Amino acid sequence: MHEWALAEAVVLSVVEFARSRGASRVRRVVVSLGELQAIDREILSFALEELRKGSPVPIDEFVLEEEEAVFRCRACGFEWRLRDVGGLGEEVREYIHFVPEVVHTYLRCPRCGSPDFEVVRGRGVRIKEVVLG
Repeated sequence: MHEWALAEAVVLSVVEFARSRGASRVRRVVVSLGELQAIDREILSFALEELRKGSPVPIDEFVLEEEEAVFRCRACGFEWRLRDVGGLGEEVREYIHFVPEVVHTYLRCPRCGSPDFEVVRGRGVRIKEVVLG
């Protein structure tokens, strides 16, 4: 399960960050989960809580936030969200969540029809905020 590996990476990064700042405690960590990522939020949350217990630097709280997928057309500059796209079946939406790169196979710019667009937000997992205590 890659959620455990992600949780380990988050905890290690937060511990390194806290130590580099001379902090003896971390009050809150906000983790952003991209909508296009296939992350089981419940498993990730459980893994973070379990790893938090054994952390060499105490971590009080993890907050998980979903980052909405936003796309920008390179041809006309139009921006849209995944939830704005109609006509995608559940199966296709699942493909996109498991392999985000296939989004270019199924989507076109809703304004001009171009297949040339970029994913502006909504990919990956990142540490958005660390509050030291």
